[in-house]
Amino acid sequence: MRHPSLALLVASAASAALAAPPAAAPVRGRLTIDTLIDVKHPSQAAWSPDGEQVAFAWDRAGVQNVYVAGSRQGEPRALTSDASGLVAGLFWSRDSRAVYFERNGDLWRVAATGAEPAQRVWTTAEAEGDVALSHDGTRVAFARDGDLWVRALADGRETRLTQTPANESDPAWSPDDRRIAFSITTWTAKQDVPDYLGGKIAFLYREGYAVHVGTVPAEGGTVVNVARSEGTETAPRWLDASRLTLQRVRADLKSREIVLADAASGEARVLHRDEDPLFWSMEFLGAEPVPSPDGRLVAFLSDRDGWDHLYVVPAAGGEARQITRGSFEASRPAWSPDGRRIAFDTNEGANPGARQLVIAEIGDGLGPARLQAVTSGRGTNVGAQWAPDGGRLLYQHTDPKTPAELRVVEATSAAAPRRLGDPLPAGVDRAALVEPRFVRYDAPDGQKVPAYLFVPAGLERARKRPAIVWVHGDGITQNFDGWHVRRDYAVYYSVHQYLIQRGYVVLAVDYRGSIGYGKEWRQGHYRDLGGADYRDIAAGVDYLKTLGYVDTTRVGIWGLSYGGFMALQALTVTPELFRCAIDVAGVDDWA
Repeated sequence: MRHPSLALLVASAASAALAAPPAAAPVRGRLTIDTLIDVKHPSQAAWSPDGEQVAFAWDRAGVQNVYVAGSRQGEPRALTSDASGLVAGLFWSRDSRAVYFERNGDLWRVAATGAEPAQRVWTTAEAEGDVALSHDGTRVAFARDGDLWVRALADGRETRLTQTPANESDPAWSPDDRRIAFSITTWTAKQDVPDYLGGKIAFLYREGYAVHVGTVPAEGGTVVNVARSEGTETAPRWLDASRLTLQRVRADLKSREIVLADAASGEARVLHRDEDPLFWSMEFLGAEPVPSPDGRLVAFLSDRDGWDHLYVVPAAGGEARQITRGSFEASRPAWSPDGRRIAFDTNEGANPGARQLVIAEIGDGLGPARLQAVTSGRGTNVGAQWAPDGGRLLYQHTDPKTPAELRVVEATSAAAPRRLGDPLPAGVDRAALVEPRFVRYDAPDGQKVPAYLFVPAGLERARKRPAIVWVHGDGITQNFDGWHVRRDYAVYYSVHQYLIQRGYVVLAVDYRGSIGYGKEWRQGHYRDLGGADYRDIAAGVDYLKTLGYVDTTRVGIWGLSYGGFMALQALTVTPELFRCAIDVAGVDDWA
């Protein structure tokens, strides 16, 4: 069965270059609308406590089901077979025999063997979410209608922990299960009823949006506001049973602090501070503090030298130590269970869209760290998770011919990874998929704009072809060396491959504001949205002219979110450059 919205999207994209190449007869192994829909994407991967299995949600066409794969052998097997809906909050039972997950506001449990259908753990009229299992496996904390609760799994006894106008979420148990840390979100609800709509439609919005951190005894009691300021506090993580780390960003967004706080009193001290005269631009890039399991050190990311790099600072206080250096970015640090190593991914090298997993041997945290690459080759390798015994890594891999898939690898150099399932539908010819080429071209102000160029295989260069310019959204992503690491953007890579196989040239632009190229490029559109960043995109048409095989009278542009806004800019600022534009969920009114 076809997915109507995706079929319409592809048809619209194809119409972006009018008088496109004539449709060819179906070729075996080539992408079709149906095969686009069948491309799967994994998420929420989790090791079983015994390290022998991996559970994850596998998404096909917006429907997620729960799968389990042996970490050493065997293909993934489905534990659920729902025809609709999404999965959230997936976690294992402490004995590795069952997998819990959220669906439709309820908590479900399914045996890891798949011998029996999934069963609701409990059913209520309200929706529950953010379910977190206690370390002893006997209770869960969760959010219901914006408040926090704890429920005993054995008898269903519930304890309400909060009852406030704020929204409490993301509970995290202390190591001794005596306290729970959580996020507190506050805002003022507003509405606007414009006269020009005859007073018939109200636009709802929020003002004064703020996020803070609290703790509360797991048996119920007084809520403690932790390290509260006029800014925001996020990402609480337990250092030990009485202290937690968090990130604090000043209200003017020009300062970020790594904070260590007392869970009982809320008092805190600053371990590290970053100042930025423009704004702290790593807010959504996973730069938050990550304490080591032994409580000695706190890892975090900082762009203080102009690039996103890995640092550690002693929990007892002292200077932060820089672990990585150079003109590249490090992301997603994860401590080994023994607290002596950190796995992370980096885009060091000639291709900023490729990412490799690296392990930093931290040791006692005093001497220089030894860096050891774990993966190599084309593509992106991200989201490393250590096996419970610290000997292997679970991670997500993509490359130009492979959508996102899970892999397990020994935590050593040059080890061969094990693939946990194939996300491509049977019958798709990987050889027919086109590998992007990383290029740079001139912007009007002389800056070099990074981009990825896709050229159809066997292109007759004497014949000019139509082209599509793709613009990703927001300032917290980039194009990668192959399928995107995120599900939403991965769909568009699939569509581009479909179009390329039908004769279109595709240019995917990393305009200023994109990640992957250092702080200066990421902040390059500060107070200039739709200005220099759009000129980077428009200059892509000039670059296409230089290739000789692109008909620049037949160029279309499309983008998602902020990229959709850029598509609207294209029709407004330089309508002569593009025959068609598609705005996918873009902002059309900044007022």
